Amino acid sequence: MISPGLADGLERWLAELGSIHGRAEKTVDAYRKDVVGFLTFLQQHKGEGLGTAVLGNLKTRDMRSWMAFERARGVSARSLARALSAVKNFVAWNAERKGFDPSAVLMTRSPRFQSKLPRPLDEKAAKHMLDVVKEQSDVDWISKRDLAVVTLLYGCGLRISEALSLKVSDTPVSDVLRIVGKGGKERVVPVIPAAASAVNSYVSALPFELTEEDLVFRGVRGGPLNARQIQKVMEYARAMLGLPASATPHAMRHSFATHLLNAGGDLRSIQELLGHASLSTTQAYTAVDNARLMEVYQSAHPRTQGNSR
Repeated sequence: MISPGLADGLERWLAELGSIHGRAEKTVDAYRKDVVGFLTFLQQHKGEGLGTAVLGNLKTRDMRSWMAFERARGVSARSLARALSAVKNFVAWNAERKGFDPSAVLMTRSPRFQSKLPRPLDEKAAKHMLDVVKEQSDVDWISKRDLAVVTLLYGCGLRISEALSLKVSDTPVSDVLRIVGKGGKERVVPVIPAAASAVNSYVSALPFELTEEDLVFRGVRGGPLNARQIQKVMEYARAMLGLPASATPHAMRHSFATHLLNAGGDLRSIQELLGHASLSTTQAYTAVDNARLMEVYQSAHPRTQGNSR
């Protein structure tokens, strides 16, 4: 059982993350779970009834004991690295307010893990995917719906949650969409003609009467469309095409980024289109080798322009 003082501090920190720093609700929930796990371990490791002072007395050996405990119960290196990041953030927040030195926690090394690189489709496979997706249903409006959603993922680089959050008021789609992404961050995304046409064609075929504030993508019975339905559509399509299990809705977003970079787009612009906070995240999204990245860098960097000596 976590002490009232620690529980109160945790809730105030989480509230600040959401209201001031704009962290998404799912991120805040993940942080809560990670830090509660850490604090629960401390209570068992150091004794029941520990108050907030325990955070100021943490040693390197305490952090190592916690990490060893987590690994022993099967927590992956990736998940432990995320939990450690949350713990460091929480302890640093408390250190600012309580005036203690958090060095032992902040200097704890994160476990190493192999980055799981995205696996985008090549251009030919992505186009075949769109062709097959629209043939999955014999019902015209559903066929148009599935094509519209997947075209938004590949043609505009949207997350599936972003595509499914579009409202009737966002249509008819023209040349841009205003998207609210992770953490409530807003961005303007250019819309290619094929994507605009696919969405507008679907809206014209909709058999339901909707208000301006309703979500535009609907399920068979008229309720909001569930992401699982699009995942299933792509499962069937990739089986027909002989594509691997990695050919998911999210892979279409990876494909958008990779193909755009291969066509000469620069990483910074792609970062803005995808709504990434970090450029390193954008680089991980693009399946390009170091030679291609260097080519992009050299073509854009001012010190390399016209310098062939």
